[in-house]
Amino acid sequence: IGMLRQAGVAVEPMLVANPAGVLGVNTRVELAQVDCWLRRSKARELMLEGVTIRLPETVSIDADVQVGRDTVIEPFVQLLGRTVIGEECRIGTGALLRHARLGNRVDVRAYSVIEEAYLEDDSRAGPYARLRPGTHLAAGAAVGNFVEVKNARLGAGSKANHLAYLGDADIGAGVNIGAGAITCNYDGERKHRTRIGDGVFVGSNATLVAPVELAEGCYVGAGSVITEPVPPDALALGRARQVIKEGWVKKRRAAREPASGDKG
Repeated sequence: IGMLRQAGVAVEPMLVANPAGVLGVNTRVELAQVDCWLRRSKARELMLEGVTIRLPETVSIDADVQVGRDTVIEPFVQLLGRTVIGEECRIGTGALLRHARLGNRVDVRAYSVIEEAYLEDDSRAGPYARLRPGTHLAAGAAVGNFVEVKNARLGAGSKANHLAYLGDADIGAGVNIGAGAITCNYDGERKHRTRIGDGVFVGSNATLVAPVELAEGCYVGAGSVITEPVPPDALALGRARQVIKEGWVKKRRAAREPASGDKG
């Protein structure tokens, strides 16, 4: 104010409803204080609009975030950027959403990270899921613990519940992705897409080497490496046949045991 008066600029008093709205920021401490006030104000605004926030002092919500009525936000959640959340959703403890878009009744479980992704009504992610940019979960689709999805669409009711990587993929409705299954989307130079039709069953630890297409209703056996198209309603197996050698362990033990005269 003194500098303005010395410069000949007119200075007049002004009444404000909340003095915190015109606080100056001259240090990192003051910056943190103002940031805290803004986030508290955003949380209060949402709660007055019908959003439940548990331990609001632990939650970080950016100014442009929108949240629908009857959504529950658990402690230590971060809602960043232009995130939009529908009604009756649940955002679990420690989840981070950045520029995400969620429909109604979406369940984001604890410690999931969702960035630039779209989750339709009644879909689910987590716990510990990572949805990277370009991810689209259709209505009722589910991505479970330690599943990573990037630039891929899962159709209505499809699920990948455990330990999978789905990158650059078009996945139809009603598909089951087994634990440990992955799409190999990068050949060292370029990215390629995997296309999976409706009702496909992909067994555990299957490796889908893109570009590849699995037609509607087919099955992929567990542990298979798939490099060629699979026709509708077919079973694809890409693994070595199991071999059983009877008595092998017994012979191995006998070969390792010392002769009776060698003891002591």
